[in-house]
Amino acid sequence: GTFDTTTGSSGINAEYGEAPPKPVPHTIESLRPSDVTTVDAEDEEVLKDTQMDDFASYFNCETPPKVLITTNKKSSLGTRKFVDELVNVIPNSEYAKRGKVDMKCLVKQSIDNGFTDIIVVNEDMKKPNSIIVSHLPEGPTATFRLTSVTLKKQLTRHGSAPSHRPEVILNNFSTRLGHSVGRMMGSLFHYDPQFRGRNCVTFHNQRDFIFFRRHRYVFKNNVRVGLQELGPRFTLKLRRLQRGTF
Repeated sequence: GTFDTTTGSSGINAEYGEAPPKPVPHTIESLRPSDVTTVDAEDEEVLKDTQMDDFASYFNCETPPKVLITTNKKSSLGTRKFVDELVNVIPNSEYAKRGKVDMKCLVKQSIDNGFTDIIVVNEDMKKPNSIIVSHLPEGPTATFRLTSVTLKKQLTRHGSAPSHRPEVILNNFSTRLGHSVGRMMGSLFHYDPQFRGRNCVTFHNQRDFIFFRRHRYVFKNNVRVGLQELGPRFTLKLRRLQRGTF
């Protein structure tokens, strides 16, 4: 038989004494063709865009977010329960009962009262099925399909959410469109998280679906750290991103 002088018979790198790197497992995600619209966050053109977009004042820590959350005109109990949890997730948010107010009027009132964003939860068959996020005063406005809603009480061993401002994790928003959506999601939360609350919210983008989770760090000892889910869970899929508000 032959003897590999590079790795030796054991497969260990003879020069450095290190094992060869493990091959990347073949999964649906790893075998998926790369997206030609993927951009580098440090790309000069991307950085220039972010300095001039509608969220620049937020990411420059100039304008703290103030979010109004409401529903369609005749919301069900299930939708209102989901909205209650959204208000708990976003500490700098307030709920406003929609009543008979149309959206154009609500947008104007919100701008006059210093709100930076409006979130509208719509429903079908008494279940929340879409979310509209509009950045004030001039947009953009995003419409998402909402699925897989799981409220906090439906989760086993869920934790109690602290009132501290959470850390925000935006994962895999790597295309130009994804970059814009990620900045919109991030700007709903205060740019100065209170780390002592040990809680974080995660928006994970995968195959055009955005998975939302909320966790709390649990320090088991000086070495081990665990995660306890706080809820809610839900999944978003972007339907439309447009300039302006309603």
